[in-house]
Amino acid sequence: MDVRYTAEHEWVAVQGNLATVGITDYAQGVLGDVVFVQLPEVGASLAKGAVAGVVESVKAASDIFAPLTGTIVEVNSAAIRDPSLVNSDPTGAGWLFKIDMGDASELGLLLDENAYRRITS
Repeated sequence: MDVRYTAEHEWVAVQGNLATVGITDYAQGVLGDVVFVQLPEVGASLAKGAVAGVVESVKAASDIFAPLTGTIVEVNSAAIRDPSLVNSDPTGAGWLFKIDMGDASELGLLLDENAYRRITS
């Protein structure tokens, strides 16, 4: 599974034409305790960079952006019910949504792990 990152601190795990999206461990640490998660509707078509949802913490609210163009095929209802999953397991059980990629060439615009580490150092 190929994992990429955005400058907005989202991770994107790609398997075939399906991308699973969440916020990075760095992002959840900066946000603090996540208390609310709003995610897109299944079936929604999003353009790369469009607001896909919101994650609210005790410190601030942050928009979640679509890292790729595509159609939402699944959202993590467990994270909606228990937003603390975003803190406790941001790259596992705290994933946010899955998107069927409309343009796989957009993957080339995302950061690899080394490039992402450079922007968080």
